[in-house]
Amino acid sequence: MKKKPIKKDVRVKAKHFSWKDYALIYFVLLTLSAGQVMIYARTMGMKVFGMPPVYILGMLGYWAIVTAIFCFVVARQKFRTFDKPMRKLSEAAKQVAEGDFSLYLEPVHSADKLDYVDVMFEDFNKMVEELGSIETLKNDFIANVSHEIKTPLSVIQSYATVLQKQDLPPEQRKEYADTIIAASKKLTALVTNILKLNKLENQEITPASEPFDLCRQLSDCALAFENEWERKGIELVADIEDRAIVHADASMLEIVWHNLLSNALKFTEPGGKITLTQVSDEDDVTVSITDTGCGMDEETIKHIFDKFYQGDTSHSGEGNGLGLALSLRVIELAGGSITVRSEPGEGTTFTVRLKAGE
Repeated sequence: MKKKPIKKDVRVKAKHFSWKDYALIYFVLLTLSAGQVMIYARTMGMKVFGMPPVYILGMLGYWAIVTAIFCFVVARQKFRTFDKPMRKLSEAAKQVAEGDFSLYLEPVHSADKLDYVDVMFEDFNKMVEELGSIETLKNDFIANVSHEIKTPLSVIQSYATVLQKQDLPPEQRKEYADTIIAASKKLTALVTNILKLNKLENQEITPASEPFDLCRQLSDCALAFENEWERKGIELVADIEDRAIVHADASMLEIVWHNLLSNALKFTEPGGKITLTQVSDEDDVTVSITDTGCGMDEETIKHIFDKFYQGDTSHSGEGNGLGLALSLRVIELAGGSITVRSEPGEGTTFTVRLKAGE
């Protein structure tokens, strides 16, 4: 297989080979070598083997000094340009390995004279920043999954304990039993989504791509939430075509529309509006779901597709922070894309683009 050439990093402004440094070293050696010429001039009339020991020792001593100076200049240059930055990077990497993600390496040169060491420092800083973000998400993941599992389990345990009472009225017994069933369903949905997401991320699920009518699927998914939007007094406006064929796994894409519509209903206040729009051209089919809810800030948008991340940090609403992560993976496997546009207090729009089928 043909190897791809390594492209030059456009951020690098300085060159590894500098004619200025080369000229400096050359001038130093040239100056020192002049002393050798002077020694030869004084001993030119003498035979090599008849040369007095003092001259031989003098020449050896002279070149020993020249060699020492040359080695010093080279070692100093090597220390400044390589050893010192690498030692700094090594110490920083050790601290990161020990869990310190607050490090920042200052570039050696100014912005207009960056070399590969400076660029490596920049990439190291970005890596540490991302690792710190991942560490935070991992801690949030543990906290969130513990909370999501603990809550329904506590409900099941509490209501099951109450159900053991013999004098409990039938109405309350039924109410408590329904609560236990609802909590167990929530726990089942959480575990199911975790397993689905894990399989999708590891590509253990191979989506069965086949042509189907996306418009029909969108209509069915919207109608599934009819009771919910009527209960909250939300106006649902659907502007979709009569027919749009896409090649994808219909059952997996249904998860996407369910999650997006569910989120829109969840964050839209009573009396609000949700708009479902679908258009298509020769190449793509585009679906947009817009709500008039609370919206999101930039930080929330940045992490909205992370597992177990919830913009509602109080966890007061339903959900487990897996829906959008699962939706993103499904869309990626379908060869599509999903984007989000939102402003605090201005609502949110999710846009999904899929390849059009025949």
